[in-house]
Amino acid sequence: MLTTMLNKKDVKRKYYLIDVEDKILGRVAVQISLLLSGKRKSGYTSHVDNGDFVVVVNSAKVKVTGAKMEKKIYKTYSGYPSGLKLKSLETVLKTKPTEPIRHAVKGMLPKNKLGSRMITRLKIFAGPEHTHKAQNPEKVEFKG
Repeated sequence: MLTTMLNKKDVKRKYYLIDVEDKILGRVAVQISLLLSGKRKSGYTSHVDNGDFVVVVNSAKVKVTGAKMEKKIYKTYSGYPSGLKLKSLETVLKTKPTEPIRHAVKGMLPKNKLGSRMITRLKIFAGPEHTHKAQNPEKVEFKG
């Protein structure tokens, strides 16, 4: 029995559509990261980027459990004195509704060049409309 190793030229990419309305943020982020990294494919090779494109819609309507809406804090630091900015999840969802999903998925991807390429294939939209209808994305349903 031979183990086949994928090359960059052997990669076939598909588009997947995920509706995250009333879904839990962390559970959906796990499934998205698996699709982006290609770990659901039978020919998974760890050193080759063979993941798929993922289109996420209704990101403004994502849910979280417990009191995370008020207590989860996103930090940004400019590098200057008193440059630390703190925002709650509730505030971030109002100003940038795509950012919590991108942040959660990016944390689950590898911290190297492959991970940087994977996150570029994630397309997130705040509402139900998206610009990737021509690619005929396959709709994926998750329980979470």
